[in-house]
Amino acid sequence: MATSKTLFSIFFIPLLFSTLVTAKQPRFDRSLSPKSLGLRKEKLSHLHFYFHDILSGQNPTAVRVAQAAMTATSPTLFGAVMMADDPLTVGPEPNSKVIGKAQGIYASASQNDLGLLMVMNFAFMEGKYNGSTVSLLGRNAVFSGVREMSIVGGSGVFRFARGYAQAKTFWLNTTSGDAIVEYNVYVLHY
Repeated sequence: MATSKTLFSIFFIPLLFSTLVTAKQPRFDRSLSPKSLGLRKEKLSHLHFYFHDILSGQNPTAVRVAQAAMTATSPTLFGAVMMADDPLTVGPEPNSKVIGKAQGIYASASQNDLGLLMVMNFAFMEGKYNGSTVSLLGRNAVFSGVREMSIVGGSGVFRFARGYAQAKTFWLNTTSGDAIVEYNVYVLHY
C-alpha cells in the first residue's frame, strides 16, 4: 500500500502543479487593429507658430528651477534647468493671438556650446486643435540657424503623433535671454 501511495504522489502531485502553472493567466497585452480605436487614415499636419520665451521683467514665462555648482562659471550655463510656460502665437509680435502654450523643461546640456535639452508639450487652445498636445524632445543648438527636434507623441487630435519640429530664432536679447522663436512643426497623426 505504501508503494502505491508513493507512486501516486510521484505522478499525481507534479501533474496537479503543472496544470495549475499552465492554467490560462490573464494577459497584459494584446494586438489591436487601429480601426478598433477609431483610428482612420494617417494625416500630415504642418503647424506654424512663434514661441515667446521671456526670462526678464515682472512676469517671466520661463524661470530657472535648478543649477549645478559650476553653472555660474560655465560659459554655456551648463547645468541650468528652466521651467517654461511660454505663449505660442500666430505671429512674432508679443500682442499676436495666443494659440497655445509651450509647457515643459529645457536645460543647458552642453559644456562646449549653448545646446539645450528640450522636453516640451505644445498645448493648443484654439480651433480644431483646442485641448490637444504635441510632445517635443530633442537637442536645441541655440546659435544654429535652424534646429531640428523630434515630435515623440501627442494627445487629443494628435494621438500617436510623430514627426519633427524646426526652430529658428526670430529675435534674441542677449542681455536678458528673452527670445522669440519661429517653429515649423510637421506631425503625422490619425
